[in-house]
Amino acid sequence: MASSVVHGNPVSPASDFGDVRAEFEALISGCGVYDFCVRAKIKLTGGDRVRWLNGMVTNNVRDLAVGRGVYAFLLNPQGHILVDLYAYNRGDSLMIDTDQSQSEKLLATFDHYIIMDDVEVANTSDKLTAIGIAGSKAREVLRAAGFEITELGPLQFADVTWRNQAVTLVRGDNTSVESYELWLSPSQVKLLWEALAKAGATAVGATALELLRIAAGIPRYGQDIRERDLPQETEQQRALHFTKGCYIGQEIVERIRSRGNVHRQFTGFDVRGRLPAVGTKIQADGKDVGEITSAASLPLTSGDRPVALGYIRREIATPGKQVQAGGTQLSIATLPFSEVFRRENL
Repeated sequence: MASSVVHGNPVSPASDFGDVRAEFEALISGCGVYDFCVRAKIKLTGGDRVRWLNGMVTNNVRDLAVGRGVYAFLLNPQGHILVDLYAYNRGDSLMIDTDQSQSEKLLATFDHYIIMDDVEVANTSDKLTAIGIAGSKAREVLRAAGFEITELGPLQFADVTWRNQAVTLVRGDNTSVESYELWLSPSQVKLLWEALAKAGATAVGATALELLRIAAGIPRYGQDIRERDLPQETEQQRALHFTKGCYIGQEIVERIRSRGNVHRQFTGFDVRGRLPAVGTKIQADGKDVGEITSAASLPLTSGDRPVALGYIRREIATPGKQVQAGGTQLSIATLPFSEVFRRENL
């Protein structure tokens, strides 16, 4: 399949480039490059931006150092998840990174809550886009493409100059594989894509990226995280900060924390047999105890491995416990599916 980068302007990412298995392998044991135009970039300025955003989202923006980012949820007053996002402190502004499919809801919610605050919101997605790379050789490829790489921690970023062009290099937070995002002008995408490919990166499409997401056990908003879900049910503790002060929905989050755990949790499943469809109810002893939200067959050299993600009642969420989904046998698994990332399996 042809590249998803045309005349320097990103279009919808290609589903694949002809060999999904090789693309998936590159994302883990090599270096895969992919179009990340599906992410919206929303800029916050104004003297109240830090205080205001800290009172909007579930994580601590108030104490976020310049050059760092956090993952967070935007909740409704009932504590349900409206949007998931990353917030980065750029010094003179805050940058919000979220999926394009969530940007309209996020902008409408922001607009509703800015009253007398000195905060300005601008959707800069037409001026700033991204390319992503991932894999054990990602750093090596960046160097070969002409980037001077400094040691970056998860969600830490650095503004660099590459071939006289401004690029922001962001370290990803996927704990299973090293990854980076490169933020840049849409007009420079084609040039950077070609440089990374020449440096040894393999073009990767949306299908292989989805396989990586599922293997790493990362929930996706709109599929694994829905508006009906509560933050603690998603098992994304990285999105929560319990001492930062008040924010929308905080009362519900704190009530859950103080009174005990929620009744269900996000987890993984090893599948024996046919992959269950998304939405299939999970049963134990003839009773509904959960549901499937994602499923995939991971392409490993040792043989394809069918796995799934979903929710299960907390009291039976024991690794190795057997349950069923639509006639298919499942075994509850710990996330991520860490053995997938062992090189001998690729």
